Amino acid sequence: MPYVFDAYGTLFDVHAAIGRHRDAVGPDADAFSALWRTKQLEYTWTNTLAGRYEDFWVLTSAALDFCFARMPSVDKTLRSRLLAAYLALDAYPDAHAVLGDLKAAGQQTAILSNGSPTMLDSAVSAAKLNDRLDAVLSVDVLRIYKPRPEVYALVTNHFECLPGDVTFVSSNRWDVMGAAAFGFRTAWINRTGLPDEYAGLPPPTVLSDLRALAPRAR
Repeated sequence: MPYVFDAYGTLFDVHAAIGRHRDAVGPDADAFSALWRTKQLEYTWTNTLAGRYEDFWVLTSAALDFCFARMPSVDKTLRSRLLAAYLALDAYPDAHAVLGDLKAAGQQTAILSNGSPTMLDSAVSAAKLNDRLDAVLSVDVLRIYKPRPEVYALVTNHFECLPGDVTFVSSNRWDVMGAAAFGFRTAWINRTGLPDEYAGLPPPTVLSDLRALAPRAR
């Protein structure tokens, strides 16, 4: 039974890049980081809707450039350092333990991500998660982004299973919606206590972090 995780925001802290340089970024650090994430995701959706594709690293860089233009209080010379930090984001403290517990329980584990293969290789290696994952799947092979159903089909094709055999775990509610629409069992990791949405496709499992997930797998 595969347990498949979104990468950015679920296993890896997308705000860690700014966090490492918080003093240099200055008082607008939190707003800058939030805007960077918002534009990064927006670019995936708009490009996919327009029938275009640029890989996630290109979009991540473009989103950062927008942030510098929108918030000129932040020093643009930080660009290279922030991008380097994004390639080696911190894993959430619960990620190592949960993946390890799932593997010990005999479960298959994987990542399904919008990230490019280079980005994912870098993040997984930096976080030392390589031996805890059976597969790292990227949308890059399809050149479209979540929540297109073809992306979630990468999982069922790889593991040669049915959608109902998969537990998909994400901190992004829109991603959970897309996975549920495809037929996955879903778990929403609601780390910040956000209100629910997409009422037509409610997640059967809502958790505040990953730690409560592994016992449910046994």
